[in-house]
Amino acid sequence: MLDHIVIGVSDLAAAKAFYAQALAPLGIGPLMEFPNVVGFGADGKPEFWLRQASAPTPVHVAFRTDRGVVDAFHAAALAAGATDNGGPGKREIYHPQYYGALVLDPDGHNVEAVCHDPS
Repeated sequence: MLDHIVIGVSDLAAAKAFYAQALAPLGIGPLMEFPNVVGFGADGKPEFWLRQASAPTPVHVAFRTDRGVVDAFHAAALAAGATDNGGPGKREIYHPQYYGALVLDPDGHNVEAVCHDPS
C-alpha cells in the first residue's frame, strides 16, 4: 500500500496552482511546503508531492473518489489548463464498475480520478 508519491515538475509554482485547482473537487489541497517541494493531501496528511525537476519524467497517478467527483475533477483540471486524455466515463476494459477521467497536466503527467463503486 502506498503512503505517498512524489512527482517531478518543471515549474513548481505553476504546478502548485494547477493542482490546487484540479484537485479541489477531491478535497485535496496544498498542506506543506519546503524549498522546491509542495505536499498535497487531506485531513492534515500530505500524500501527493510535487518536486521541482529540470526534466520531469511523466508518470500516471490516479486518485480514488466518488463518481460525481470524477466529473468535477475533469472539469476543474481542464479549467486549470490540463489537456483532455479521456473524459469521464466507464472503462469496462478494466472492470464493469470502473468509472474514470484522465487529463495530462502541464508536464505531461497522466492524472486520473477514478471510482470503482457500482453505479
